[in-house]
Amino acid sequence: MSEWGEEPLNQLADFQKGRKVDTSEEPLEGYRPYLGAGSLVGKSDGFGSGIGAVTASDTDVLMLWDGERSGLVGLGRPGIVSSTVMKLSPSARIDVTFLYYFLALSFDWVQNRRTGTGVPHVPKDLGKILRVKYPKDPDHQKKIADILETVDEAIEQTEALIAKYKQIKAGMMQDLFTRGLKPDGKLRPPREDAPHLYQETPIGWIPKDWEFKSLRSVILKIDSGWSPDCIERTPTEGEWGVLKVSAVTRGAFDPKESKTLPDHLPPKPSLEVRQGDVVLTRANGVAELVGKCVQVKKTPSKLMLSDKLLRLVPDEDMISKEFLAMVMSSEVVLRQIDKVLSGSSGQRNISQSQIFGFCAGRPRKVEQSEIALRIEAVESSLVDLKSELQKLRQQKAGLMADLLTGKTPVKV
Repeated sequence: MSEWGEEPLNQLADFQKGRKVDTSEEPLEGYRPYLGAGSLVGKSDGFGSGIGAVTASDTDVLMLWDGERSGLVGLGRPGIVSSTVMKLSPSARIDVTFLYYFLALSFDWVQNRRTGTGVPHVPKDLGKILRVKYPKDPDHQKKIADILETVDEAIEQTEALIAKYKQIKAGMMQDLFTRGLKPDGKLRPPREDAPHLYQETPIGWIPKDWEFKSLRSVILKIDSGWSPDCIERTPTEGEWGVLKVSAVTRGAFDPKESKTLPDHLPPKPSLEVRQGDVVLTRANGVAELVGKCVQVKKTPSKLMLSDKLLRLVPDEDMISKEFLAMVMSSEVVLRQIDKVLSGSSGQRNISQSQIFGFCAGRPRKVEQSEIALRIEAVESSLVDLKSELQKLRQQKAGLMADLLTGKTPVKV
């Protein structure tokens, strides 16, 4: 293992704050990519004028200096540095990518030392107070940076696959809930090509052999939950708990998003969530998260619905639980939810009577099963990819903590 050194950040990098310049959303003549907060996480901040500007290159590290996310870092790229961003140009003694990962590892440390009233910012003496530990051998630095870049590449590829599968799922649901499937398992031809196969309804065109139904005719009952004062931790095995609304809002059931019921309060077993249940959010501070619906595939015992969650109990002779959960997540129903949302900007909600009043097309049970199977196949791939992404992020966090501090030696 090579020898490690430790120096203040300002001994290893020169600091230069960006300046205010004219900006544009379009690439005008003399303008270059504008490097603000968005650029640090791979987004676009538009373009900035090069007149009187501070410029960066891929041999720099950029740090957000002002704002709630101050301390956030990104690798530099050719462009104009925003007035809220600091450019750090490393000396020959430290690899730029190694320095980037070290500063990324130090994000929480920097956040805890921010100053300023109103708009927080990185402490002005950061260069003096933040000490950088680094291997003196440049090849050792590069080896550590290469390992972490490899994990980052895997994370980016997995994120791209997740985005792709989400698009596939959205397109598939649009086709399946407007065209459905023929007995041979193929999509019906578009209405423009075969108008005789479709009927017009208040919610749009649906296949002619589907029934146009209100949810009142296919849902037997809706169970509402309970929200007592609970202990702010996930219940352990054997303890009763109450689900948070966040257990559903990410589009998949997450039983860890729950609170523990105090011992002095008796549980309500009738509200326990069971495998196969269709659970929907009836209220949320964010309008887009009202009406989020999932089917519970797996759950621990003794978790109850909160008062912001509803359980939809279908007439399974009419509609399967799997198909009901997918109908509730379809554009057809989401548009109806948008129209009836009530409440202030602080809390938006829908009522049980409004849910009963929503309408959708109901295919025969065989077609429901085929549609559900196709959507579930894509959802299963998404679940696997999200699990892989979580593992990669955990792996990266562990590697950064071990490699950037010298805890784990690296063979060069």
